[in-house]
Amino acid sequence: MMYQRRIVVTALAAFVPSAIAVLLFAWSGGVSQRAQWTATLVVAAGFVILLLILPDVIEYPLRTLSNLVTALREEDYSLRARNVFRDDPVGDILLELNALADVMESRKLEALEAAALLRAVLAEIDVAIFAFDADSRLRLVNRAGERLLGVPRERALGSAAAEIGVADLLEQRMFPGAPAGRWDIRHSVFRERGESLTLVVVADITRALREEEAEAWRRIVRVIGHELNNSLAPIRSISTSIEQLVTRDPLPDDWQHDLMRGMRVISSRTEALTRFTRAYAQLARLPEPRKRPVALGDLVRRVAALETRVPIELAGDPTLIVSADEDQLEQLLINIVRNAAEASLDTAGRVHIEWHARRATELLVLDEGAGLGGTANLFVPFFTTKTGGTGIGLVLSRQIAEAHGGTLTLENRTDARGAVARLTLPT
Repeated sequence: MMYQRRIVVTALAAFVPSAIAVLLFAWSGGVSQRAQWTATLVVAAGFVILLLILPDVIEYPLRTLSNLVTALREEDYSLRARNVFRDDPVGDILLELNALADVMESRKLEALEAAALLRAVLAEIDVAIFAFDADSRLRLVNRAGERLLGVPRERALGSAAAEIGVADLLEQRMFPGAPAGRWDIRHSVFRERGESLTLVVVADITRALREEEAEAWRRIVRVIGHELNNSLAPIRSISTSIEQLVTRDPLPDDWQHDLMRGMRVISSRTEALTRFTRAYAQLARLPEPRKRPVALGDLVRRVAALETRVPIELAGDPTLIVSADEDQLEQLLINIVRNAAEASLDTAGRVHIEWHARRATELLVLDEGAGLGGTANLFVPFFTTKTGGTGIGLVLSRQIAEAHGGTLTLENRTDARGAVARLTLPT
């Protein structure tokens, strides 16, 4: 109202001097009385029209602006200003508000579609999802979470975690009475309308573990079958040849030589099978590590002294202590250092060993060999590219690392040619 009043006062301030000038000219000059009254009536009519029409002319675009802004605030994007043109500032403002409404309507539609998609995914995904507020009250649960709770969503929403028996979820433990299986529980925090919520995702990984276990068995059976066929095929062939040889009448002159050669081949293959089964038994019977404090620097220097074929450089904290089974850890280091030395031997390179402790104890064995051609089968039992190799060195080493709560990886170097074996152990 004040803005409208200021506009009227401004218009009157511009109109009144002109009106006074016209009246003075009409009533003081030599004009007829009729012209005088005509001028007076015109000025009076203009004054009345100015007072009656000017407020409506000013008020209409302002009310249109107010209605558009109110509609935008209330998220109603259907209202538009009509019959406006870019010929005055008010028209420009109305057109810009129309464009803003179009953009906000499009964004709202996209948000609604994304929310609908998210709700559909949450409803259909086979992972239980919960959201708790700062008071540990359930604010969101999907269909899988509802099945896991065994409580209808309408009853569960708004209830405290302890009331519906899921208080342990907030402490990253599975709650009592959950179905048997292995569970992966993850927590994260997000904000909704300024309120902090805790998101809990509970996934049943039993099926995935069973599939991985089945795939591991298939790989082992495939390797065992391959090794058995490699040994049994020549034994079967030579046995048939020997049977045909000894049943001939008369026996050939060199039958004893052929018989002895065949028996040697059979003996060689049975010894290979014996070594194979012994290596498999070694994998299956890895004992639990007997941990005690071990000076890692002394152990690395002792292992490095066993390898004399290539130069070995050492760099690490000589006072670093780890909790480990010294014999098993030594066997692990012997395996990866030997592999690095054999790779560097082909290129006349060196081996570099370094170790340090940050969040975890990390030991790196870097070689200057040709690098790894493929890493898919590195840790497959009995897979080897070396002549006379057993294919269990890396597998056994990784088992030792994992038994200590650590990891062992082997990959190509990014700073130079060669590969790097990375052993991590809990600090």
